[in-house]
Amino acid sequence: LKQPSRPHVGPPALACAHANAPWKASGGLRRQAQVGSDVGHAEECVFMARLAEQAERHDDMVQYMKRVACMGTELSLDERNSLSVAYKNAATARRQAWRAITLGAQQEAPDSQPAIQNYKRTVEQELDDLCKGILDILDKYLIGSASTGESKVFYMKMKGDYFRYSAEFKSGSEHGVCAGYAQTAYQAAMDEATTSLGSAHQIRLGLALNYAVFHNEVLRNSVEAIKLAKKTLEEGTADLGSLDPVSQQDSRQILQLLQDNLALWNAGGQPGQDGTEVEEM
Repeated sequence: LKQPSRPHVGPPALACAHANAPWKASGGLRRQAQVGSDVGHAEECVFMARLAEQAERHDDMVQYMKRVACMGTELSLDERNSLSVAYKNAATARRQAWRAITLGAQQEAPDSQPAIQNYKRTVEQELDDLCKGILDILDKYLIGSASTGESKVFYMKMKGDYFRYSAEFKSGSEHGVCAGYAQTAYQAAMDEATTSLGSAHQIRLGLALNYAVFHNEVLRNSVEAIKLAKKTLEEGTADLGSLDPVSQQDSRQILQLLQDNLALWNAGGQPGQDGTEVEEM
């Protein structure tokens, strides 16, 4: 397991850059919206989000992109990708921390368990809040306003992913509820992708990749995971010729991840120790 980077916990609300900031000189239409007590400027927030990404301050990036997503207008491709990267990086740090704590607890003495479990609950709460936050944004602002099949599949995949992340650390009935919502979102995304995107489209391939991981790791259904991975590999490989060279390269990378997973599942194993190495785009 790779050593997780330590997440930075930023302030609860981050003001975007001043309206007269130098990077505004390029002009262009600026969108404004009231978010809480601050006025957010999409272009400025995206700039600051990219700066936060370079500084590896993932929680700050989440706050900036949350502002953009809540402005009520459809996100551009760059904005959409930045939103995904922000939440993905913040969630990955906490998922890896949770797994490290869980593994460490198995190696410690009984008298250490109360402190370990208390710390584990802290990480779970952070991850839970993060997942609920993006799921709320997806339902309120993004999925309903998606004007293309591609963007709709992208957002529905995200919805499935964050319900899957929730199911990973929840137990009992809560685990079942999150798993059920994840499956519903993934299947809706698959249905849309089948009609809107080519078999080798990287978003469709990434969706199938994560849906297969969901079947294997959350539902513990390796048969369905293998079936989906095989079908996606066959259809995606056959359709590569329909893409331009750059898109072909992107899709080939995802197909390789599917192939890696498939080899492990056929051998009765899991990707790495926790599924993080090969599950995501």
